[in-house]
Amino acid sequence: MKVFVDENLSPALARALAALFAGEHQILHIRERYGPGVTDLQWISELSREGGWVVISGDRRIRRNKAEFNAFRASRLTGFFLSAGLCKAPLVKQAERILALWSGIETFAERAKPGSMFELPLTSTRIGTL
Repeated sequence: MKVFVDENLSPALARALAALFAGEHQILHIRERYGPGVTDLQWISELSREGGWVVISGDRRIRRNKAEFNAFRASRLTGFFLSAGLCKAPLVKQAERILALWSGIETFAERAKPGSMFELPLTSTRIGTL
């Protein structure tokens, strides 16, 4: 699985996940690929053309901005967005929850239609559909 971690999450989180899943998954932070300042529409479009990417995001604005939302829904990406509470949680809690939900992320990513969006909860083990 190719996993893209967006600007709203720590590069340290992406590095930790990459180390844990080395040889199994390709995981990179947006800054590793684009540096600072790339727009959501730019990376959504480019990664969609490549296909096969799963996005883990703390950017709840993508869901509210009509252009970004429509671009994501029309893309060949699968998105996992941290819930509001999880976005505000410390980095260690975010990492803990992502790891606790990892098998579900893998399953959803494998079965989801392109453009699907899911929410990663702060406390529950149920990944929600957006």
